[in-house]
Amino acid sequence: MITSDDIFETNRMITENKLDVRTITMGISLRDCAHPNVDKFCQNVYDKITKSAEFLVKTGEDIEADFGIPIVHKRISVTPIAIAADACKTDTFVPVAEALDKAGKAVGVNFIGGFSALVEKGMTHGDKVLIDSIPQAMATTDIVCSSVNVGSTKAGINMDCVRQMGEVVKRTAELTRDQEALGCAKIVTFCNAPGDNPFMAGAFHGVAEGDRVINVGVSGPGVVKHALEEMKGADFTEVAEAIKRTAFKITRVGQLVAREASKRLGVPFGIIDLSLAPTAEVGDSVARILEEMGLEGCGAPGTTAALALLNDAVKKGGLMATSHVGGLSGAFIPVSEDEGMINAINQGSLCIEKLEAMTCVCSVGLDMIAIEGDTSAATISGIIADEAAIGMINNKTTAVRVIPVPGKKVGDTVEFGGLLGYCPIVPVRNTFSSDAFIARGGRIPAPVRSLTN
Repeated sequence: MITSDDIFETNRMITENKLDVRTITMGISLRDCAHPNVDKFCQNVYDKITKSAEFLVKTGEDIEADFGIPIVHKRISVTPIAIAADACKTDTFVPVAEALDKAGKAVGVNFIGGFSALVEKGMTHGDKVLIDSIPQAMATTDIVCSSVNVGSTKAGINMDCVRQMGEVVKRTAELTRDQEALGCAKIVTFCNAPGDNPFMAGAFHGVAEGDRVINVGVSGPGVVKHALEEMKGADFTEVAEAIKRTAFKITRVGQLVAREASKRLGVPFGIIDLSLAPTAEVGDSVARILEEMGLEGCGAPGTTAALALLNDAVKKGGLMATSHVGGLSGAFIPVSEDEGMINAINQGSLCIEKLEAMTCVCSVGLDMIAIEGDTSAATISGIIADEAAIGMINNKTTAVRVIPVPGKKVGDTVEFGGLLGYCPIVPVRNTFSSDAFIARGGRIPAPVRSLTN
């Protein structure tokens, strides 16, 4: 039974601690849109999306008004275009990206994800066309997001594609240099990418999903930090219990929104993503939670252990609140989107190497990190390879979203705006070259732990 105290507490979490539902994401299958003529395919895609998501934004706004729960974004994810458009007789999928952009704007969503390819073991013609199209597609669209899965625990790492993704990121940076390389903020390179992730830029509608589905991503790092502020001197068992209780309450809010959106739209409910997603606003930071545990600055020795505790406790608390958990679920550590991470970079307590260590226990990987514009494609590929290896060996999702900003050097700051925030240029220790390593190509074999049958 919901008591008045529960209502007051939830209201306080929203008004004082920045609790929100970060996104309602509708997944839409485009497999029935297939056609060899790319123009006809684009029309099919536009029609399917605009019909399926016609009332998505209004429904989200109505739920906000009815329940007083902020829903920051309404988004769409679609079948990876490399799969859906594989039959098209074309050498570019840029028109498809433009059709996605047009459809997303027509229904009023903030982002549309799924300009994607799943190539951990090899590439079809459609995969190759899509990856070649990413730079131009990101430059000519506003709300389309792209992702490429280059590795998995079962298949190993496709190093040919890892090499190519470093080049894709560099080309995208050049094509969007007048926007501070903003196109790169819409590209994620994954290992073990989930097909039910509601968060951008990595969302796509997985091949095992139905025709349509509603997935919801919750947030609330400010709520967790507030809970820990009242626990000065408590031991880590007590800290973990407090985070679990808080995560339960946060997830129940997301469960309410998900069920309501599913009912009103007549679309099956998929999953709740339990991730703590920060923003660049003061008081809405994962880094500040870690510091509340006793670290003088995020990145100090003990940071990875603190993040491991946080990630695990969030999952345990959330699992008690909903039967359908998926996506990424844990704690995000995007530099530009987290005020505490930005501060840690500026004060020198956090560096990209420490961030890489933290990705072993967080819910994703190296995320929204601005680096010097003259960083080589091979160095970016090396960063991607390292992250993919962490994901492959540890059977977890890892990802890289780095932004080499043309003309920018360490000491400069880049402003992206909105939820993407701003970021100081983070140093990359690339005195020594990765070129010969990346040039080898081929596939890094799957680990022994992949043999689970």
